[in-house]
Amino acid sequence: MPPRPTTSTYALLGLLALRPWSAYELAQQATRSLRYAHPRTESHLYEEAKRLLVLGWATTHVEHRGRRPRTIYEITGEGRSALHAWFATPPRNPQLDFEALLRLLFADQTDKATLDRCLEETADNARQLADDAIQRLLRPYLTDDSAPFPERRHIAALVAAFVADYLHLIERWCEFARHEIDSWPHTDGLGMTDRTREILEAVLNGRSVLKRGG
Repeated sequence: MPPRPTTSTYALLGLLALRPWSAYELAQQATRSLRYAHPRTESHLYEEAKRLLVLGWATTHVEHRGRRPRTIYEITGEGRSALHAWFATPPRNPQLDFEALLRLLFADQTDKATLDRCLEETADNARQLADDAIQRLLRPYLTDDSAPFPERRHIAALVAAFVADYLHLIERWCEFARHEIDSWPHTDGLGMTDRTREILEAVLNGRSVLKRGG
């Protein structure tokens, strides 16, 4: 029985639909361009590339650059059909993998200072990721005609809009949570305070509790 394709399988298939890649280039490009929407380790990506071969959705041939051989992956007709069929299926529900949020869920098992440090580091990481996305990936599309796949700039812009807003949301939420936790006398046993009720009522009435701007 052939292996079951995963979302990562289709992500690599999408890259192969753009052009052939060496195994190394494919992993590097996936890490570069997919990290904000579908982050995976390089070892996982190499395994997914092998899955494409078993499925018959890609083929390989060896090229020689100097003395070093390179294995080049190329999409097959069956692979293009599989990619088109994937678009016709309903996407998975959005999934959130956010460790700071998970830690906050168990806030009563630690102290305020530890939580504050966790949230501060998470906000810093979100800020750095946003800066990296803008400077390394997006700015070249505006300033450098040699940026990769310039014909896909309209697509990159939509992805960038989500990524930027998402990372800024994380940063703002961390600042909000830090401010709230700072007002707690301790992390456990507080229950339904006036402020807790205020936050819950805002959420239930569709009002954001996060400060805008800044």
